[in-house]
Amino acid sequence: MSAATTSSASPDVRLVPYITSRDGEHPDLHLSLRGIHGPDGRLQLGYWDELAKDRDLRGVLWGRCSQTIGPDGLPTGRARWRMVHPSRQRETMEQLRCQVCAQPARTRHGVIFLAGPKEVRPEDAVVRTAQPPVCVEHARVAAQQCPHLAGRPTVFLVQSAPLYGVIGTPYQWGDSGLHALPATDTPLPYGHPGLRWFLASQMVRRLRAYTIISIDDLPTE
Repeated sequence: MSAATTSSASPDVRLVPYITSRDGEHPDLHLSLRGIHGPDGRLQLGYWDELAKDRDLRGVLWGRCSQTIGPDGLPTGRARWRMVHPSRQRETMEQLRCQVCAQPARTRHGVIFLAGPKEVRPEDAVVRTAQPPVCVEHARVAAQQCPHLAGRPTVFLVQSAPLYGVIGTPYQWGDSGLHALPATDTPLPYGHPGLRWFLASQMVRRLRAYTIISIDDLPTE
């Protein structure tokens, strides 16, 4: 996506972030999943018609979801607020692109991540986030319009944010076949043995080296 879009569902002009799910976008059916033999010969979760793009660079399987893309290559349709499209979240998080406009988010001072008042605590020893970064242009509007930021975001100017893991749905293979277990918001770190039977929906980064700044002190470039 080269620019954010606006929603026609509200009289207010409201940006629709690139990662927001749209009407007409639907997850793939459970029946598309099965147990397959992995590279090491052991069973793991997979698709009947699995493609290379179904797994991220760490080999974790991702939930498929259709996309309503217009002629300009941008998502179309009424925004499904509070719902995140897994492929677009993965794209922006992997490539450190702005979750609003999908353009590169890196500045020469670092990458901007925003967190809501109760989302993370900077004083914690480990700070993790499933919220992709934002560019300088869209940081303020995201802070104003995004409900979970409540107009009072913690602004991280980050110099190092390695990939940590994924959020999603664990599965179980048994005598009666494949079963989904309750989804969790707790991320599984890359390398965890449970990822063999896990369907990812959001990617998580660890904010390792950062400075807390004011929304009024954003870098200019």
